Amino acid sequence: MQLGIALPFADLSGGPLRPDSQVSAARTIEQLGYSSIWTFDAVGRGFMMSDPLMALAVAASGTTNVGLGTGILQLPIRNVAEVVHRLFSLEVLAPGRVLFGVGPGSTRDDFEVFGGDYGGRFAEFDRQWGELRQFVREGKADRRDLCAWSQVLGKPALMLAGWRGPWVERAAAEAAGWITSGARADDDQLAEALTRYREAGGRRAIVTTIRVCADVGPTIDRLHRLADIGFDDAVVFDLDASVDRLAAVRQGFAS
Repeated sequence: MQLGIALPFADLSGGPLRPDSQVSAARTIEQLGYSSIWTFDAVGRGFMMSDPLMALAVAASGTTNVGLGTGILQLPIRNVAEVVHRLFSLEVLAPGRVLFGVGPGSTRDDFEVFGGDYGGRFAEFDRQWGELRQFVREGKADRRDLCAWSQVLGKPALMLAGWRGPWVERAAAEAAGWITSGARADDDQLAEALTRYREAGGRRAIVTTIRVCADVGPTIDRLHRLADIGFDDAVVFDLDASVDRLAAVRQGFAS
């Protein structure tokens, strides 16, 4: 199982955020041997996070090989054409490295800030998912043409989120991978959903939001359980990240 990590909100040195904090953090993460860097999508929840695609563009500028993923971007609170325009721009900065995870969203606050319809998010996402796939494949949809560069058409890899209802099987049939949250489901539920995904022909399975605490031992133990269950990638996040702790998680999982 490959190990990814959320791009930290804070400066890894423990000081205040600086203009180069996220570039430096991304470079450090790659040097520590993590396979991917991830951003999450949250607004209006009592704290601020960077725009997911903007943060990944910053991370791309400080790295060369590590994967860059959204885990996930909430599509119903955004315009699909505008999102794909930014996505293609990121693909040019980091060709072949982008893992674009999308989902319907799960938190009302985010929808209220952006004026979205929380109650109708699943129906809206279902419509947008087809639109997104067409835009990525062709660079245009419904007479709206992004005039995309030829080298970005069909890219990047689209990942579909969810662990209940039809989303697991749809991820297997319609996406390059499936993303689920380790914070919203226990290991038995994750194992059951992963079995469904594999039986439906699913390929890459990614579990995100595995929290790192002061004692990294339980995190490392859970990562080994998730590897045994059969996930291809796991993504940890650390609210109080430091270089030493990120190194301890990476080394502890590898041993």
